Amino acid sequence: MTSARTRSDVLPGATAARAETAHPHPHPGVRTDLFLLAIAISGLSLSAPLIAATAAPALAIAFWRNAMAVGALTPLALVRHRAEFRGIGGRNLLLAVAAGALLAVHFGVWLPSLHMTSVASSTALVTTTPIWTTLLMRLRGHRPPALVWAGTALAFLGVAILTGVDLSLSPRALAGDALALAGGMAAAGYVLLGAEVRRTVGTVTYSYICYATTTVLLLAACLFSGSSLAGYSGDTWLKLAALTVTAQLLGHSLINRVVKGLGPSVTSTAILLETPGAALIAALWLGQTPPAASYPALAVILAGLGLVIMADRSTAGRRGEEGLKRAEEGLKKG
Repeated sequence: MTSARTRSDVLPGATAARAETAHPHPHPGVRTDLFLLAIAISGLSLSAPLIAATAAPALAIAFWRNAMAVGALTPLALVRHRAEFRGIGGRNLLLAVAAGALLAVHFGVWLPSLHMTSVASSTALVTTTPIWTTLLMRLRGHRPPALVWAGTALAFLGVAILTGVDLSLSPRALAGDALALAGGMAAAGYVLLGAEVRRTVGTVTYSYICYATTTVLLLAACLFSGSSLAGYSGDTWLKLAALTVTAQLLGHSLINRVVKGLGPSVTSTAILLETPGAALIAALWLGQTPPAASYPALAVILAGLGLVIMADRSTAGRRGEEGLKRAEEGLKKG
């Protein structure tokens, strides 16, 4: 029979581990991911002000930000990640391509919606992403804690406070609302597929395949719609480059980086911070007076995100405790 001393030697620190899972503290990796997530949200928040200041068709802007990102990542992908590309596997490749297709749908339906319905309605509907993320996780068999639902609802309430309720009954506005809602759904699928692929695939490899797919599909959309892809001023090209660096490489790529550690619920909920972030940046850069609701809305969104993070940590703690119990039971049977 295995002695208690031997079990302790086989499973060192069991008592400390149990205490840690009962009162979990942020792991250094989680703190790093949260810091990178803050940078990502800052980059994404620059998206709307830059798009508003860029004299180019919406679909063309979406195409060029992805195409330039592919160009920037190509040397890194070919030199340092060639082996990972060769060993990615058919399933992960298909999932990465599917994520890129959903990202193209997100851009392709949301940006035109801004010209069909009010910006407030479009923003509110496209930021329903965490709601769809939570629902899709539930359909896949996951049971999100009540805190996740509460945090998601509270964060979305913050967006509603900022954007207001501005739904119109005109056919064109309703079509724009539907496109924005579809954009939020597509973004949820993009985040979930990214989380799945990133379990075993690096950020650069996944992002490269994803952006390349998005680029090809958006190019087809531009050609089909007749959107001009050239003939811009030098100032426009500079803004497109800035959009690529901030919103695409620092925004979406860091989202792809942290979704592995933080999970899709925390990541998709945090993206809601893009709305007040864009309002504040527009105030500082474009001189637009921020809505009076910007600051309370930001506080409400942060409170909702805090609830989702608390739920995620609590779930991780319970999983760690259950794993520890299973290990101890296995040792006792041995």
